[in-house]
Amino acid sequence: MTIRTDKWLWAARFYKTRAQAKDAIDGGKVKVNGARTKPAKEIKIGDLVEFKAGWDDRTVRVIALSDVRRGAPAAALLFEETSESLANRVKAKQDRARLGVTPTSHRPSKRDRRQIHRLKSTTGA
Repeated sequence: MTIRTDKWLWAARFYKTRAQAKDAIDGGKVKVNGARTKPAKEIKIGDLVEFKAGWDDRTVRVIALSDVRRGAPAAALLFEETSESLANRVKAKQDRARLGVTPTSHRPSKRDRRQIHRLKSTTGA
């Protein structure tokens, strides 16, 4: 059994809508097995999916397929996050907390940009 990439990302609750999942794929933010993909590309069990969702870059292995969006506990059974991805997310969260960076809906101010540049220069990004 296989399923469309955009539909699986939506069913696994990484994106709120299929349209957002499709836009992320079209924007090059999603890779399947290390290569850029298309929304209609079919994924299968065992594929490695790398994507950016919100603040974080995640890498997950597909362990189950579903084209139905269910609750978060059921969605968590569709994938397994790699240990490197989990460690990177924890480190990035600590860095954001250390600098006091919070999600905002406005453009960064001059002060915010300085903090962003300071963070990037200390983490080697």
